[in-house]
Amino acid sequence: MTLTAHAIVGAAAASLTPGHPILGFCFGFASHFLIDTIPHWHYPLPSVAKDKNNHLNDDVLVFDKNFPLDLLKMGADNLLGIILALVFFQVRYPYVFSAAFIGAIAGVLPDALQFVYTKWRHEPMISLQRFHLRIHAKRDLDDQPARGVAYQVLIIAISIAIAKYYILW
Repeated sequence: MTLTAHAIVGAAAASLTPGHPILGFCFGFASHFLIDTIPHWHYPLPSVAKDKNNHLNDDVLVFDKNFPLDLLKMGADNLLGIILALVFFQVRYPYVFSAAFIGAIAGVLPDALQFVYTKWRHEPMISLQRFHLRIHAKRDLDDQPARGVAYQVLIIAISIAIAKYYILW
């Protein structure tokens, strides 16, 4: 999933509990793993070194010539997700807005922790990375970007619809 999808779905999940920021953070964090179970598309990041035999040995963001562009891609993706999450959940109640922001941050956090894992392979990062890899969809749609992006847009739309219904209910 793109960071944009994770941020928006995380915001939607957290907005279900606007008066409970810690619970909202947990919902946003958990939403990351939930939607990662669905086959999806990833944009290419040439600075990621993958070990085809054991993904626990992958290195996220090798500091090479591709690193600056990959960092820019991910930064733009993350920023877009947070901005869109706040736009979609901009309501009259400030506590829903702050819950959406907390959820958006929590929704992208597991991917940031993958970077931490590749640079510092100790507990609890090892267990979190194992869980992340185990729960991740076994099939990706990287060779079918139109279909993969369409799935993500559908997931975003459903999560926004559920959250908006719940907020307005």
